[in-house]
Amino acid sequence: MAQTWKVSTALLQQTDAESLADQIDTALLDDDAVVSAYEKDPVNQQWCVEIYFQGQAPDQTELGRLFGRQPLTTEKLPDTDWVSHSQSQLAPIQAGRFFVHGAHDRARRPASGVSIEIQAGQAFGTGHHGTTRGCLLALDDLLNRKQPETVLDVGCGSAVLAIAFALATKRRALASDVDPVAIDVAQANAQSNRAGSLVQTVVAKGTSHPQIRAFTPAQLAMANILAKPLMDMKADLAPCVAPGGCLILSGITVDQESRLLGSYRPFGLTLRKRWRLEGWSTLLLDRSQV
Repeated sequence: MAQTWKVSTALLQQTDAESLADQIDTALLDDDAVVSAYEKDPVNQQWCVEIYFQGQAPDQTELGRLFGRQPLTTEKLPDTDWVSHSQSQLAPIQAGRFFVHGAHDRARRPASGVSIEIQAGQAFGTGHHGTTRGCLLALDDLLNRKQPETVLDVGCGSAVLAIAFALATKRRALASDVDPVAIDVAQANAQSNRAGSLVQTVVAKGTSHPQIRAFTPAQLAMANILAKPLMDMKADLAPCVAPGGCLILSGITVDQESRLLGSYRPFGLTLRKRWRLEGWSTLLLDRSQV
């Protein structure tokens, strides 16, 4: 078993710990590292942020970039599967009707709503990041008003969004990602959540793949990526939304909202509602009928 290192810092405020964990998760260069934030001392409301690295000792320059001036503790751990251990500490997430959990929390699934089992560390999108939670809240809000027939999930990662739609509506979703590993994970997640017959997957960069072209325009498209690629692909992504349809965008910070909205407005897409979580924004846009 590869050597494992744990880097941790203690914070007094829950919001500070969760925000730092989200920032680190986005900025990490090591895809095998696992980030967690949890309440270490309930009496004093002290939260801790930890990263588990496997292999070589973590680079001190990268730690400085990730944690800033926060005081750190670095430990070389005994031979235990600490990555799986860290994953087991992730609490389930409730976002409207959606309940996202790991295998260790199956017993906590509510009797109603839509439960989705996603294991941390497989691919981006466990529900614990503010952008993913924002997308689930936006999807829940949209489904309270209308039931799209088809959904396109661009940059799907774990496919939690496509699976959430499929389970809630029993309708088709197409999930795409540039990373073949992410697509393998997405397929496995769809099957394990009994949505394999509804969630199609494709390895694709952008929206030019023939399978995406044949599937679109969809009544709902979702893209939880980052601001720059969302800006770069606006002319390709906008036509994937049918007239009268909706687009959910996330992976953007609050200060990037105005510019992003301005870039999509010429394509007939205007803001209906926004969610701001831990400094990240999720935007629900409507497309005009014309």
